[in-house]
Amino acid sequence: MRVDLFDFELPQERIAIVPASPRDSARMLHVKTDGIADQTIRDLTEIIRPGDILVSNDTKVIPAQLFGKRPSRADGEPVSIEATLHRDIGNNCWRAFVRPAKRVKAGDVIEFGGSLSAEVIERNQAEAVLQFDTRGVPFEQAIENVGVMPLPPYIARKRAAGDEDKSSYQTVFASEPGSVAAPTAGLHFTPELLENLKACGATLLSITLHVGAGTFLPVSVDDTDSHKMHSEWGEITPKQAQTINDCKARGGRIIAVGTTSLRLLESAANEDGTVKPFADETDIFITPGYKFRTADILLTNFHLPRSTLFMLVCAFAGIEKMKHAYKHAIENEYRFYSYGDACLLEREQ
Repeated sequence: MRVDLFDFELPQERIAIVPASPRDSARMLHVKTDGIADQTIRDLTEIIRPGDILVSNDTKVIPAQLFGKRPSRADGEPVSIEATLHRDIGNNCWRAFVRPAKRVKAGDVIEFGGSLSAEVIERNQAEAVLQFDTRGVPFEQAIENVGVMPLPPYIARKRAAGDEDKSSYQTVFASEPGSVAAPTAGLHFTPELLENLKACGATLLSITLHVGAGTFLPVSVDDTDSHKMHSEWGEITPKQAQTINDCKARGGRIIAVGTTSLRLLESAANEDGTVKPFADETDIFITPGYKFRTADILLTNFHLPRSTLFMLVCAFAGIEKMKHAYKHAIENEYRFYSYGDACLLEREQ
């Protein structure tokens, strides 16, 4: 399909740079099979039915943006280096985007402060492989001490990340470290809202998909067939798969909290819609025409034009319906992107 089918104009003032407070006060545009309705996240308690299951993503964002120094060479001066981690490849190694990339080469050691340093194993244009030495401190603790939350580019261009982002850019479900971007639909939930949803008879279940930096990359080709999707690691345990399948067998609806949860569910689904255990990479790319096998409803944020995520929601609810919904959201001053408001989408039959 032509990528320009998924383009739209978004005024810059519609981009949220701070989250709603409290989280569950965010607005929610309910895109139904027969129309749209302006609601709030708290209205989920009126939509959930006994027996439904909410499937969220429990990945935890690590403070993956690092600032350090590359020691001087010969008579030169030390060089300030910015590294944004985006993929754990094992053995204390991460792929990272580095700036200025031309000032680092294999064998360089970058000091990030505290107990954290890394050797450059290789560099390919703006990307490098860094092997970390945490000097006896667990990696998670070392990076927590010196790292900064990797806010999306459309926020980072407007303000620097602050200490408050370490909590506000983390969902209430977060427990499994490994993401460099938040599964943002989960940012709307509070412990109180979760308790209210359970009281409505909903089952709450969290699966894991570690979100990579590729989620922010624009689609630069003209046709979707030419786009290469980034891969991400996800896991659904046997027990979790059984819980999902039992819900569906009882007639309950599967409500995916976020596109990350939905993509993992679809990656693990058989043709008949049953979900099998899964622990692997997935690079699933969903565009209109795709036949969904799992979720009945999708809670998601408002996405970038020409993005793979906007293509996914168009596949889920219909292109024209989503264009109409986004036009309504822009005209009615909904807040867009990671810290913005939400859409609740009913799957197009």
